[in-house]
Formats: sequence, structure tokens, C-alpha cells
Amino acid sequence: MAVASGFATSLSVNNSYSEQKLKMEISKNTRSIQKFSYCYSSSQTRFFKTGNIRIREVIPEKRLFVLNPRCEVVSNPKIEAKRSSISALELLKTSAADRYTKETSSIVVVGLNFRTAPIEIREKLSIPEAQWHQAIGELCALNHIEEAAVLSTCNRMEIYVVALSQHRGVKEVTEWMSKISAVPISELCQHRFLLYNKDATHHLFEVSAGLDSLVLGEGQILAQVKQVVKTGQGVPGFDRKISGLFKHAITVGKRVRTETSISTGSVSVSSAAVELALMKLPESSHATARMLVVGAGKMGKLVIKHLAAKGCTKIVVVNRTEDRVSTIRKELEDVEIVYRPLSEMLACAAEADVVFTSTASETLLFSKEQVQALLPVSPQIGGRRLFIDISVPRNVGSCVSDVETACVYNVDDLKEVVEANKEDRLHKAMEAQAIIKEEVKQFEAWKDSLETVPTIKKLRAYAERIRSSEFDKCLSKMAMISRRTKRKPYMILV
Repeated sequence: MAVASGFATSLSVNNSYSEQKLKMEISKNTRSIQKFSYCYSSSQTRFFKTGNIRIREVIPEKRLFVLNPRCEVVSNPKIEAKRSSISALELLKTSAADRYTKETSSIVVVGLNFRTAPIEIREKLSIPEAQWHQAIGELCALNHIEEAAVLSTCNRMEIYVVALSQHRGVKEVTEWMSKISAVPISELCQHRFLLYNKDATHHLFEVSAGLDSLVLGEGQILAQVKQVVKTGQGVPGFDRKISGLFKHAITVGKRVRTETSISTGSVSVSSAAVELALMKLPESSHATARMLVVGAGKMGKLVIKHLAAKGCTKIVVVNRTEDRVSTIRKELEDVEIVYRPLSEMLACAAEADVVFTSTASETLLFSKEQVQALLPVSPQIGGRRLFIDISVPRNVGSCVSDVETACVYNVDDLKEVVEANKEDRLHKAMEAQAIIKEEVKQFEAWKDSLETVPTIKKLRAYAERIRSSEFDKCLSKMAMISRRTKRKPYMILV
């Protein structure tokens, strides 16, 4: 009997019954069949007729022919193109997601320091300590940054991040630095340095140990690294890897200073500033020179202590409040420390021979016009008032150096003092490097261990998917065998 016109008849193809023979058989028995096409079905049994023969087949495969004599579906090119584009988009998304899941995150440092950038650039990038937590939040909001930390001092501005992609992470951090500082990206790229993973770890350990400081073996930088950890506690984005890196850096800094004598002598910017001032003054005036310190913070306190150690018996301190000055006065009972409010700063500067500035002010405290209006100093001092500015951003304008009765020095000018002590510390630095290499290996081992747990979880999930898939295949085969025992495939019924 011929196939009835007006409805589709489905038939399946078994491996033992070739498609070519089937097509020939069908073409003999019907003239209304116009087209063959493939489709898929989950059914296991199909019936078809050729002439007066009715055939039942158990389907081992899911590949079927659909015979459609009249109601042939005509494909729409626009719909097909849309489906193709959607499939391509989904494939792209899947491949991108898979690429990011396979890529291992990296520790990256993007920074500038006194070796790579002048103070004019560094002061624009300087971030006050009170804004570190905000900076961490902004950095971690970037697409490829998971964790972040900021180390901003008078000699360096360094951003430490855990980046999903090294290239994209560096690009985003550089753009962020340009945005907050208004320094063009092209100019930043001229002065920045980039370090990754092990090199980034080694660099921070050197910084904490004082080996990357202007003054070799400087002790103040270790306190600043500690402050990074203290400020970052509880801040989203200052997470396990970055927190562990900085905590380990603190341990390295302590160990280097304990096991080597690298911190002996002039070991801070403050002490170098005092030595520079004494170098510029006539030796006969060291005991009589009038000293003024503007700012009683950490840097200012160290300046006062070093001045006292050099024999200064009277120091005038200008600060917003008297609390810190009173604390310093109790520690240095042999030195006369006079407190003056910030409103009397210019009057105190007019009576001083040397002015040290170490405040967190983002605006200039001394301009060219203000310094020109000050009374000149005694010829016994050299006839020129010294301004030692160790603040970043600077508290004394660079144009003040144009005044004939003044001489201005900033942190970059301390290299003259540093070179005098550098030779004595180089062999001590070699001992410190051996310690740092050992500690870097320990940290890298700890960092690698963090990847173990996720890897084990992924392996377990992968093994579970394989187990579940094989179990389902086994059940499917067992059900098929059970059906085959009841009926044989290709049974011909007349």
C-alpha cells in the first residue's frame, strides 16, 4: 500500500539497513515524496510501510528521515542568519568564560619611586593614608582586579593587586592612576615600573627590609608597611593573598634588621634630612642655629629626635594641636621644645635659621612671596635660610629657591647624604638578600597551596560528572538489552 498523501511518515535507519537502499525502496512505492531530511527523536521504535509490507524497527540510533510530501518547511534565510549569529555569540561567551576560569590570577605591582620618577610626578600620585581604603575599593571595582593594596610614602607610590589578567590588570590600574592624578597615561608609562608574581613579592620584601629605600636600611618604611596591613583590615578587597603578602613582608623586614646590622647609623629620611642641614651649615653654628620643625607627625617626631641627638638644645615646633608636642617633650626632657600654633608659622619661620617641613598638607605652606617677606638670617649662618622639605606633596614651593636669601632642599636632594653611608651598607645588603630569597620561596609555597583546594574541588566535580554520565549510560544499555530480549529488531509482519 502506498504512503498516504497529506501527512508525514517517519522511519528510522539502522546501521544494517543502508540509507541508499531505503531511499530506492521508498521511491518505488510512492510518487508524492518530495524531500528527505534528518531529524532526531527520543523514541525507540518506528513503523513504516513499503507496498503491502509493514516493518517495525527497534532504533539503536536517533537519526531519522522525515518524509514530507506536501507540508514541506521552507527555511527563512533571515531566521537562519539570526540563529547562526546567536549560536556564535553564545560560543564566544562560553569560550571567554572558559578562558578566564583557566587563567591563573597574578600578583602585580604598578609603581613609581624616587629612582623612576621625579618628585613633581610622585606628589601628584600621592594618596593620603586616610584615603587608602577608598582607593582599594575603587581598584577592586575594576573588571580584572580581585584584591588590592596601596603603599604611598614620600619616596614611592606603589599599587599591589591580584589581577585575573596581567595585561588587562596593568592597563586598568594605569588608567586609574592617571584619572586620580591627572597625569597623562603616556607620561605615567615613562616613569612606572611593572613586576609580576615572584618578582613583585621579592620587591616588596626588599622594600620592607629597607633595601629599596633612599637611605639603605631605613627603618621607617617597615612602619609604613605595617600601616598598610592595619589600614586594610576589614576592607573588602584587602583579602587573603594581598594580606598574606604584606604580613609576610613585615616578618621579612623584622628578620633582616635582627640578623644584620643594616639599620645602624642614618637609617631614615628624617635623619638624612638633619645630616643634610648640618652639612650645609657652618660647623661653628651647629650648636647655635635656630631650628623650626613644622609638623609633629611621625616624620616630624623623628626630625626632632635626630636634632636632639646632634646636640640641639632648643627646637620650635609648629603643629595644629599641642598633644603630640607634649608627648615628644616628655620623651626628650633634656631638650627645650617650644610649641606654636599653625597660625604663627610665618612669624616662627622669620626667627629660624633652618625650617624642616613634614606635614600631610596638600597645599603649599611657604610660597615665594611669603619667603621674600621674611627677615634675613645672620651672616654667621651663611646668610641663607635653609628649607628642608621632606613632605610629599611638597610643603615648600620650588620657586622659593629663586629667593636669594633662601635655599630649598627636598627628599630627592638627600642622595648627597645617602651616598656617604652607602658603601658601608652594601655588604650588609648582600646578607639581607640571602634572607629575602629564602623568605620568597616560603611565601610562594604558601601561595601555591591556596590553589590546591580549588583544584581538588574541580577534580572531584569532574570525577562526579564522569561517574554520573557513565552510570546513566550503563542504565540505558541495561534497559535496551532488557527490551531486546523480548523482541527482535526488524521483525517483519505480513
